[in-house]
Parts: sequence; C-alpha cells; structure tokens
Amino acid sequence: MRDSAGSVFLADCPARLAIDIITNKWAVVVLFALSREPRRHGELVDLVGGISRKVLTQTLRRLQSYGPIERHAYAEAPPRVEYSLTDLGQTLTEPIAALTDWAKTYGPAVADFQEAAQQDTTSGT
Repeated sequence: MRDSAGSVFLADCPARLAIDIITNKWAVVVLFALSREPRRHGELVDLVGGISRKVLTQTLRRLQSYGPIERHAYAEAPPRVEYSLTDLGQTLTEPIAALTDWAKTYGPAVADFQEAAQQDTTSGT
C-alpha cells in the first residue's frame, strides 16, 4: 500500500497549498459562513462570533488571494460590498462539512482529554 502522506513532505506538494488555505484560525469559519449565500462584511462580523472587523478583513483578503472567495462591489449609494464563494470555494463546502461533523461527534472527547490533561498538569502527575 502506498503511503498517501509521503508526498505531503515534498515542498511542492499540492496538499500543502490546501492546508495553508484552511489552517488560518478563521478561514474555515468564514468559508462556512459564506457557504449558503453571499454576505456583507457586517453580516459576517455578526455571524462569526469573536472575530474583529480587522481580522475579518485580513481573512477575506487572504481567501480572495487564494481564489475561494470573491468580493463584489455594487455601484450604489451608499456603497455595498458582498463576499461570496467562487466555484473553487464551493468545492471546499463538503470537506468543511466533514470537519464540522467530526467536531460535533468528537468535540466532547477532545474536551474531556483537555480537561484530564489540565488536571494532570495541576496535580503534578
């Protein structure tokens, strides 16, 4: 059986690009927030709990530079800007849904492990 992870160690491996896109703390959350419909910046701030406007702007620009999202500015007064997934971004919805399902299923086990590790640290064992 071929080691599927073997090529990930190569500098030019496409998997590294995919990992780089989604490993930003907010990238997957923002992509998920855009998975159902285009949204304005303020809507995303309200929807994505805990993200500042500045960090959201940085995350949106970063995702734009990779191609999964696009920014559409409407010629209106007052100006209106929406962000949406591109066709490329739509291809990430299934893997993100799988990660979300994993978190729902195994999140409690991770929390239990963290709690036990914290108790071991505080008790000196």
